[in-house]
Amino acid sequence: MLGLIIGAYGVVCYAIFFATFLYSVAFVGDLPVPYTLDGSPTAPLPQTLMTDAALLALFAVQHSVMARPAFKKAWTKIVPPAAERSTYVLASSLALIVMFLFWRPLPQVIWRAPAGPLSVGLQALSYVGWGIVLVSTFLINHFELFGLQQVYNRLTGKQAGAPQFRTPGFYKLVRHPLYVGFALAFWATPVMTVGHLIFAAGTLGYMLIAIQLEERDLVDTFGDHYRDYRKRVGMMLPKFGGGSGGA
Repeated sequence: MLGLIIGAYGVVCYAIFFATFLYSVAFVGDLPVPYTLDGSPTAPLPQTLMTDAALLALFAVQHSVMARPAFKKAWTKIVPPAAERSTYVLASSLALIVMFLFWRPLPQVIWRAPAGPLSVGLQALSYVGWGIVLVSTFLINHFELFGLQQVYNRLTGKQAGAPQFRTPGFYKLVRHPLYVGFALAFWATPVMTVGHLIFAAGTLGYMLIAIQLEERDLVDTFGDHYRDYRKRVGMMLPKFGGGSGGA
């Protein structure tokens, strides 16, 4: 019975994540949804800046702290280990939903690409970024990354295998293609507003910090395999001529 409950919980958390992911595309791209990055201003400038900074910080802290091994070790004394990843995914989704609801736009335009090939190209590049994000999750293990594999293992009594170091597809070119995809999705826009710039810069700063934390954990897990990989493959840009084969 507990396995069924955890399984249902994992599916619900995944459904919330996937809906949130799709809404993120609309939020950043200013598509016709109730709340977007570049909607009408709703607060004075000081309040807007403080609110948006707090929302970015909330997501960054939640996303990084809950991903650390020490937190997971303590957290799994409260929640079943099989539900730990699903709970992380749910918390991340809720942090994003809070951002969608309370983000205060600053729609003043910094640049606007002229209508035509440049504008279309920038919008297409943003969607390519979102595609890279999604594909990158499947290249490693999409269902484990978002908690479904863990709840399935619990339900079927299957033991999870030891972590394996692999560098499929994009991971042969850069160490963090998922973050590359997000950077493209956020920065490639035909209309860059002040609010969009704050969002893009804030998330890029978070990603650069998160990479350092993640790579420390990866070195602890994979040791020299990851150290060698880090020497050969660029973080977010390819190292041409340096070799990028899988370890």
